[in-house]
Amino acid sequence: MDEKKDILILAIESSCDETAAAVVKNGREVLSNVISSQIALHTLYGGVVPEIASRKHIEKINQVIEAALAEAGVTLGEIDAVGVTYGPGLVGALLVGVAEAKAIAYAAKKPLVGVHHIEGHIAANYIEHKELEPPFLCLVVSGGHTHLVCVKDYGKFEIIGRTRDDAAGEAFDKVARAIGLGYPGGPKIDKVSKSGNPDAIAFPRAHVEDAPYDFSFSGVKSAVLNYINGCNMKGESWNQADIAASFQKAVTDVLVENAMHAVREYGIDKFAIAGGVASNSALRDAMKKACENKGVHFYYPSPIFCTDNAAMIGVAAYYEYLNGTRHGWELNAVPNLKLGER
Repeated sequence: MDEKKDILILAIESSCDETAAAVVKNGREVLSNVISSQIALHTLYGGVVPEIASRKHIEKINQVIEAALAEAGVTLGEIDAVGVTYGPGLVGALLVGVAEAKAIAYAAKKPLVGVHHIEGHIAANYIEHKELEPPFLCLVVSGGHTHLVCVKDYGKFEIIGRTRDDAAGEAFDKVARAIGLGYPGGPKIDKVSKSGNPDAIAFPRAHVEDAPYDFSFSGVKSAVLNYINGCNMKGESWNQADIAASFQKAVTDVLVENAMHAVREYGIDKFAIAGGVASNSALRDAMKKACENKGVHFYYPSPIFCTDNAAMIGVAAYYEYLNGTRHGWELNAVPNLKLGER
């Protein structure tokens, strides 16, 4: 392969409720990143409705791809490969992106590269941190996933910790609903917490026996619900901001503690966070402080690259492309795809 030739990836992401397309150059430079969000629509229902999400993807996907190509100033003929998220995610939503990517790759005679959604989140860190290279540890925290990952090389991962029940983002959404904040829960709890006392209520911090890097968030979620029910039954008022701040601190403490345990045991001095919850200001601040205390380099993407977007998929697709990953026309959506599977 000619080292001097620029590699351009057209990337498509449709795993949940964002229809996104991007053009990425040489795995680190984002030429365009177009996102059509459905948040306003799903807010009406208090969460993502899979059927509605799939229909919206079908409506928006061609426009989003055309906009991404136009913004990048490139034609389909100049693209070297088409990257697409094929799992994990909502099966109907994934299918729209996969079918679109296959059609474009077939028509334009370009290689097709299927990308794991979590691999995309991890790769988002490469966009703004040009110096970051594996090996490093990464905490992926989103609505559907809480993974502690050892990134051994580009496209090579070892999951060293995962949630046993609710993902962190899922717990945020459920607690936000319980205290009357609504959907999406993460950003709303982050905002309200700033005026609350994080030490007002002692919510539990769960540790999984025999699995020091695993997480469990259903207990803290239940504790919040029990606290609210207890107050209501006794006719006592409760403070929304204090609950939000105390809950957020309980979750953040566990995430930071497990992460720093891994840093210590693995002896790696580079730590990154990724995923939707990675844009939470309390988590960023706590993780930054913990890393500074240990002399560890800390990396995190800008909020726009934390939520679902196609730029991160383009970055991951670039490294998969270099590794020789190619998918055929039989590529399908895999809603429960495991990280590291092909």
